[in-house]
This record gives sequence, C-alpha cells and structure tokens, in this order.
Amino acid sequence: MIALRTRIQHQIRCYSNLTEHQKQLMAKSLPKKVKIPGVEDVVVVASGKGGVGKSTTAVNLAVTLAQKGKRVGLLDGDVFGPSIPLMLNIKEEPLVNDQNLMIPPVNFNVKCLSMGLITDASQAIVWRGPLVMSALQRLLKGAVWGPLDILIVDTPPGTGDVHLSLAQNTDISGVVLVSTPQTAALEITARGADMYRKFGVPIVGITENMRDAVCTNCNAKFQLFDSKTEEFAKKMGTTVLTSVPVDPKIAESCDEGKPMVAVNPDSEYSKSFGKLADLLVEFLEKKREEKN
Repeated sequence: MIALRTRIQHQIRCYSNLTEHQKQLMAKSLPKKVKIPGVEDVVVVASGKGGVGKSTTAVNLAVTLAQKGKRVGLLDGDVFGPSIPLMLNIKEEPLVNDQNLMIPPVNFNVKCLSMGLITDASQAIVWRGPLVMSALQRLLKGAVWGPLDILIVDTPPGTGDVHLSLAQNTDISGVVLVSTPQTAALEITARGADMYRKFGVPIVGITENMRDAVCTNCNAKFQLFDSKTEEFAKKMGTTVLTSVPVDPKIAESCDEGKPMVAVNPDSEYSKSFGKLADLLVEFLEKKREEKN
C-alpha cells in the first residue's frame, strides 16, 4: 500500500511540475471544448460527496432561474442514479425530430433530459466508462436544447467519467459546488473543485446545505451543525454563495415532484435559492463582460 501510494503521489507531482510548453502539447491531444447549439451558458452543479443535496439544489436552482424569466434546461448527468425526472414530475419519454435529435420534455418552465426518461426505471444501468461518456454526450449534444440562457447539469458524486467528459468536451461557464458543513464533505468537495480548475473551469462558489433548520411553528431558523464552509471556501479561493436550511417538507416535495421553490416561494428555503440564482446570473454576466 505504501509503495502504491508513493507511485501515485510521484505521478501527481510529475504532472504538477510539467512546463507550460509540455502542458500545451498534452492539451492538443484532448478533444476541443464546444458550445452546445442554442445554449448561452452551461453551469455544472457538483460535489465530491454523495448525499449532500446536490440534485435537490440543481432542481430548485433551475426552477428559480425560470421563475426569474430565464430560459432554462436541466440535464441529469447521473447516468447510474437518475433522480431528476422524479423531482420534476416528468414521466414521458422525449420525442425525436426528423434530425434524430431529442426534444426535452418541459415542466415548471424547465426543459429536462435524463437517462431515467429513456431507460427502464426498474433495471440497473451497468456500463463501463466509454458507454457512460457516450450517453452523456448524446444527452448534451443530441438534443434540441436551444434557445436557452442557462443549461444546468446535475452530476454524480466523485470526479469520475461524467466529470471528465464534461470538463474535456463542453464549454462550461462555471461550477456551483454543493456541500454540507462537515469537514468530511468539504474536503471531498475541495478535491472536486481542484479537478475542474485543472481543466480551466471557473468555480462560481459553494452552496452550503443543511447547516440550519427552520422551525415549523414560529418559522425561526436555528443552527444544526458547526460550519467550516467559510474556512474551506477561502482555502479554495472562492466564496459561500448561500446557505440552504433544512425544511421538513423537502422530502415530500421531492417525492411528489413539486419543487419547494414552486409550491412555497416565500419560505426561507426558497429565499436562499433566490439569492443563489441572483449570484449565479451576476457571475455569468460579469464573465461575459470580461470576454467582450
């Protein structure tokens, strides 16, 4: 184990010590990042850790952006565990046009595609990396997404094939990281951020999840866990965008396919997504101005 760890650490150091010229030569062998036709910005929602509320964040962020007048799409990038169709209450298979391009179904003014809409929900998807990446590219580029202002891509935990395929092949405008406030989750989230940075993808910031809860009687917010999110954000060179509280109705909301921001827009939960959506739009507009 020690010898294996030493070899891996040596390989990482070797890559880090590459000259700029060597990195440019390596980059030439990678696929070119391309924009998705009709899509202004692609935003990835990611977290190295599972169970931190990433998919719930992606759904409620997408619906909030649509409420604010943005043309929004949501791609479920979790090939093995698709959950977005359930959360958006979308059951119909996508139609296919004369150009063999899928037409994403719509609910809550959000276009949506997911492997959960084109495979049998009762059967496990048992694929190796190349098939996973091929399926993801089909969902991304084999569909009529446009015209869209923002395409949100929900991703699986970790830094595996889906993330690599996205970072290498797609022109991503930014990554929204999602984490709970515990050190274990934040450390793994930091690794995910590092991977995207290695591919030159900007980090929008961190959405902190489940630090607080809201009292169902008096609507007061109280803290459940000590938070180290601000500390980790500084280490990662980014900021905390918003802190989303626990709401007792969130499980019911997800199971019934009724996003919280749609059914209870005045709640503290929904207000936190209003803040997140505004900061994301501000980030994208600033990035566009810098390009021009």
